[in-house]
Amino acid sequence: MKKQTSSWHVGIAAEAFTAGLFARCGYDVSVQYGANQPEYDLIVVKGTQMLKISVKGSQDGGWGLTQGYKKDSTYHEAVDKWLAGHHRGTIFCLVQFENVAIDAMPRVYLATPDEIAQRLKESAAGRGETILYENQVWSDRASARGTIDIIPESWRFSKNRIEELFTLAGI
Repeated sequence: MKKQTSSWHVGIAAEAFTAGLFARCGYDVSVQYGANQPEYDLIVVKGTQMLKISVKGSQDGGWGLTQGYKKDSTYHEAVDKWLAGHHRGTIFCLVQFENVAIDAMPRVYLATPDEIAQRLKESAAGRGETILYENQVWSDRASARGTIDIIPESWRFSKNRIEELFTLAGI
C-alpha cells in the first residue's frame, strides 16, 4: 500500500492526537517542540503526578523500534539494547493510522518499555522482531508461520489504562 503522508507528518499527527486524547481525559499536557528531543515528546500531569510520554506514529501496521540495534545481535539482544536506552518511567503511546479514514480517530495504545520489550521478544513465534506489529498474521513462507502477533487489548488507550500506568510508573 502506498504511504499517504510522510513519516514527519505522521509523527506530528500522532503527537497532536495523543495530546488531544490526554487533554480530553482531563490531564494537563505539555508538548515539547524542536529537534533532538530527549526520550519523551509530551508530559502528562494530574495534580502532582507526571508521566513522560514517547509518541510513535505509524501508517503501515507496525512500529519499527529496534532495527538500529540489530547489527551483530540477535532479535532478543537488539530488544535488550533498545530497552537499556529507555527510562522505565517513560510510557510509549503507539498511534496507528493504517486503514483509518481522514475523519476518524486512529487506534491508540499505551505501553511501558518493559511491556514492549516482552512483546517484541515473543513475536514471530518467540524468535523476536524489530517491529512491533499491531496485528501480524505470519504466512506459510515465514519461520513463524501459523502464528499471529497482536497488540494486547489491555494496551488500548483509556482512562483506566492511564491510571494503571501512573501506578506502574511508581507515582
